[in-house]
Amino acid sequence: MTNNPNELTIDNSAVRYSDHQAMVGFSVNSIDRTLLVNNVSGLAAMAKALGVPTVLTTIGAKGSVLVDPIFKEIQAIFPEVTPIDRTTTHAWSDPKFRAAIDATRRKKLIMAGIVTGTCLSQSVLAALKDGFEVYFVSDCSGDVTTEAHEDAKALMTQAGAHPITWMNASGQWAPDYTSKERALTTPIYMKYGGGGTNFMTMARARPIQTRRPERATISSPTNGSRIRASRAAPSWAASASPTSPISTW
Repeated sequence: MTNNPNELTIDNSAVRYSDHQAMVGFSVNSIDRTLLVNNVSGLAAMAKALGVPTVLTTIGAKGSVLVDPIFKEIQAIFPEVTPIDRTTTHAWSDPKFRAAIDATRRKKLIMAGIVTGTCLSQSVLAALKDGFEVYFVSDCSGDVTTEAHEDAKALMTQAGAHPITWMNASGQWAPDYTSKERALTTPIYMKYGGGGTNFMTMARARPIQTRRPERATISSPTNGSRIRASRAAPSWAASASPTSPISTW
């Protein structure tokens, strides 16, 4: 998308998912796990639709006591990507992971992971030291307690990382509602974005439907005769036509 004034664009950012796995997810209590999967899937779908480079990584998914692959929802969106499996919580120190990050040629990283205070924060802090600009996606991450999640967010923010949500990040990628990129995001927002996004999306696509002025019957106080009077239309409808689009957003 050309002429995007936002800090995060399709051309300057990359997404990194860390350890979104079922067994790891069982330890998360700072966010509803169903909501976590929804949010992670929404951001992944946006990145795939818009062509934003995405690096997937897991910890102990192979060769451990339990086979613990990445969320099936993420793998379904990126069937062509094999997550980089590690044995260390510090993904940034893994040569294969660093090579994948460097291969994106992006200096702005959008990072999410579980748990927030371990696998996510360790890589965020290391990326900042190496000169990357980091945005951590708080609602695509989680920890064993709300306190642990919030403390990790504070630690990363104080170090220079930027907190963001998945809808904030994806909204920066395609801000122009007349662009082809924004058109690609509409079905994803409607699937993962919740009722408020559904309303706004449909409202932009539908015309305002104005009603004709209502008529009221009024009795004359002097002779009891009945007259019909029109009730004035609301001021916001005065300049609206049945085909004018909503333009309040």
